[in-house]
Amino acid sequence: MDKWTGRVDDEADPETFRWHQIVRPVERHAEPGIALLGFASDEGVRRNQGRTGAAQGPAALRQALASLPVAHSRPLYDTGDIACTDGDLEGAQQRYADRMTELLADGHFPVGMGGGHEIAFASYLGLANSSGAGRIAIVNLDAHFDLRDSSVATSGTPFRQALRHAAEHGIALDYFCLGVSKASNTRRLFHTAAETGTRFLMDVDMTPANAAAQVEQLLQWLQPADSIYLTVCLDVLPHAVAPGVSAANPRGVTLETLEPFIAAVAGTGRLKLCDIAELCPPLDRDNVTAKVAARLIHGLAQ
Repeated sequence: MDKWTGRVDDEADPETFRWHQIVRPVERHAEPGIALLGFASDEGVRRNQGRTGAAQGPAALRQALASLPVAHSRPLYDTGDIACTDGDLEGAQQRYADRMTELLADGHFPVGMGGGHEIAFASYLGLANSSGAGRIAIVNLDAHFDLRDSSVATSGTPFRQALRHAAEHGIALDYFCLGVSKASNTRRLFHTAAETGTRFLMDVDMTPANAAAQVEQLLQWLQPADSIYLTVCLDVLPHAVAPGVSAANPRGVTLETLEPFIAAVAGTGRLKLCDIAELCPPLDRDNVTAKVAARLIHGLAQ
């Protein structure tokens, strides 16, 4: 487990504790809790011709989380990182998936910390290989469909990979993408979305005025799902809010618009795991993107 340090208000009063004061390593069959798992990889971003640096994301996220106040009652575990250091992204994804399946089997709520969005196929695979997953729904908050067709895995292929894996293994899978930018996706990708039955909301339509109705629409889409996987690509947010990403977003969807969607997904009681993707610390001005990501994790950990 990486070293966690941060502010201490009181060493004895639990009501003053912050995350770094309660986080601990996990052991097999430990009491179910929140399990942080890093995916230290930007190999998928490199293959996708993006700006690298996301492999440093898990460490930056731990630093941003460390001094946040404890607002949950479940145990908090740091289960370490799965790293891609040799270019073998597919092998790293499989190791991450195996670890995710193990955490789910022990009853934990896994929170993935990326890393490029290649984390998404690994997260899906971990859930798909778990016992009793049933019908799976993926909710992706993202400016990009990430439905590219490629001979190798990249940060732009994870949901195409997931849909193919599901079809080949008889798994019922629904994919929803919220925050899609017309300026960030080719016509081919929109055709692929139609061909795969992907349902989506465009960024220009996601406003505070529309949010309540759209949240209800998402909940209707999610009704058939037995297990839900939520993934947040930080480039869904405006550049001013999330500058530390490979593909900065000149428009994006505001944080106050996205938060009700996240809360609604968590409120279904069927959210099995989540992850945060595309945090790129070398591009992150004043660590603001890491702080936004930490806030999202903090909210999901309630």
